[in-house]
Amino acid sequence: MIIKMNQFNMKDFNKPNEPFLVSGRIIPTFENNVWKYTEELFSEPYFKKYEDDEIDVSYIEEEGKVVFFYYVENNCIGRIKIRSNWNGYALIEDIAVAKEYRKNGVGTALLNKAIEWAKENNFSGLMLETQDINVSACHFYAKNHFVIGAVDTMLYSNFPTANEIAIFWYCKF
Repeated sequence: MIIKMNQFNMKDFNKPNEPFLVSGRIIPTFENNVWKYTEELFSEPYFKKYEDDEIDVSYIEEEGKVVFFYYVENNCIGRIKIRSNWNGYALIEDIAVAKEYRKNGVGTALLNKAIEWAKENNFSGLMLETQDINVSACHFYAKNHFVIGAVDTMLYSNFPTANEIAIFWYCKF
């Protein structure tokens, strides 16, 4: 069951934020005006977890912003956070699925809900950013008809994640 975040369920916001395995990276290349990528596997995989986000009540109160939760038996196991962006796309700021529910259609259901919301609000498509080391997320977006639109090698340069490259993915309707 997918439910919009409200004042009563906002406590569930960070529940699906769990570590993921980093087993390699994608290596994007730009040829003939098209982004493609290959993959590099790491000899020593590791786990990464994103910091928990502050719960932002503006996603309940303001137009052009929304968070949807995915519940199984009253347990929040997935989240997608979306807002309008200046370029006519709906920006997926975050999507998270609890570890034991990954690869079971939860992310796809949340993505389909984001597409529905974006179309209802007259956006031209969806966009998002993830890192080159989040290979499973990159596979997920590619499988769901997203294409790489840009690569940013400097976005994380001032952080401990300076070795990561930002990949911007787009799904145009």
